[in-house]
Amino acid sequence: MAHSVGIKDVARVAGVSVGTVSNVINRPDTVATETRARVLSAIDRLGYVRSESARQLRAGRSRIMGLLVLDMGNPFFVDVARGAERAARDAGLGVMVCNSAQNPGEEAEYLSLFAEQRVRGVLLTPADATGRNIEGFRRHNIPFVLVDRVAEGTTECSVSVDDVAGGALAVRHLVDAGHRSVAYVSGPPGLHQVRDRRTGALQALAEAGLGLEALRELPTERLDVAAGRDAGARLLGLADRPTAVFCANDLLALGVLQALYAAGVRVPEDLAIVGYDDIEFAAAAAVPLTSVRQPAVTMGALAAELLLEETDLQGSDRTHAHRRVVLQPELVVRRSSLVAR
Repeated sequence: MAHSVGIKDVARVAGVSVGTVSNVINRPDTVATETRARVLSAIDRLGYVRSESARQLRAGRSRIMGLLVLDMGNPFFVDVARGAERAARDAGLGVMVCNSAQNPGEEAEYLSLFAEQRVRGVLLTPADATGRNIEGFRRHNIPFVLVDRVAEGTTECSVSVDDVAGGALAVRHLVDAGHRSVAYVSGPPGLHQVRDRRTGALQALAEAGLGLEALRELPTERLDVAAGRDAGARLLGLADRPTAVFCANDLLALGVLQALYAAGVRVPEDLAIVGYDDIEFAAAAAVPLTSVRQPAVTMGALAAELLLEETDLQGSDRTHAHRRVVLQPELVVRRSSLVAR
């Protein structure tokens, strides 16, 4: 087995003490120019790489921020990660991105991993609707910020979008176009986002004098294209089919669009579609998709900044004031919903 080059090897080759090598690495201005050059030459010749994990353990401060999202296959969460990574990089930190796949068990395992790695803090979009995973993670005293979720029943910071307002935007647009019966392809009912978007949809229908029966809900187990295709097939099989469909995210909407296209159903002439998130693929779909835009990159960046603010105050005599940031969604109208009834 190859010998791992350590700081003692560098000191021996350079003919200096271990303390001098440490100063060259961590405080180079305190070392004479000639000595510093000799140590750097030895580092280069031996291929020495310092153990960042050991340094972090000694300092008690990790340079890694954890990010745990519901589905990295969803471009929305990729954008959240981009925003978080940008803010972390500006602060000299890295981001460990993990995917719970909407599974509370996998979420618990990743939270345990973050605790074992002693990350600086965690950005979390919860998969566990019961809150047990969050309660278990609190005992590690690692700061965390909830992303794409309001901090209900918790004191931690959160950054989210007003999904009730977003659901209302989507369905109000359809009602204004003349639709009086709307299907809601909703996703897993345990997710707060799914429930809030439904609440907004019902509010928009009530504003138009329409009752609960005007919304036909088609739940799915996942928020992906395959689940959307399945929901589209069920929608086609309804005897009294609605004239419009609102989907809890764009991946579901793209799946519904595929199912309708395969069956020869015209969008929007026969059935209008509105999605949610406004991912890049929404505008590039065969029929460009009307969608409720979430500022995903901004969401990730703001969450990271809140986390950095909290962790920077740890150990000081100043206290961090937890904040709940709620961003506003925006309706982006494209061809999938433009034909009035």
